Amino acid sequence: MSVNTTGQDYLSMAIEIATQNVHNAGGPFGAIVVTPDGQVFEGVNRVTASNDPSAHAEVVAIRTAAAALENFDLSGCVLYTSCEPCPMCLATSLWARISKVCYAADRHDAAKAGFDDAVFYEYFEADSDRALMPVQHFDNDAVEHLKPFEAWDALETRTDY
Repeated sequence: MSVNTTGQDYLSMAIEIATQNVHNAGGPFGAIVVTPDGQVFEGVNRVTASNDPSAHAEVVAIRTAAAALENFDLSGCVLYTSCEPCPMCLATSLWARISKVCYAADRHDAAKAGFDDAVFYEYFEADSDRALMPVQHFDNDAVEHLKPFEAWDALETRTDY
């Protein structure tokens, strides 16, 4: 892409790779990470192709960018995706420090095509009573549960993130 590439151009790229992926045993989702200096890293949905439930296009693009850039911190990068990111992809974007997310189709468009993630979004709403899976905190008085954090705290060679 040239210096004059717009956000719409990047969204079109994400839509195009998503469409191509449909014909390559993948899902209809594509994403690209664009660095501040214009490098582009692609990702497409490979959930069913690789039997990896985390292989959403956004996650794949972020993994590709982080590996190529040799940095888990993608501050300044923009994620362009063919469809509104699910909660997992949004969380991955936050962990990667992506500066901005732009998407084309929304979750309702995806639902019409059979990809209904509404229940996942609801799971994270504060007043939701739609827990899909029990998540239980074992509260005990023992300090054993702090051992990993104490080890991390004491590690002089750690890489903070």
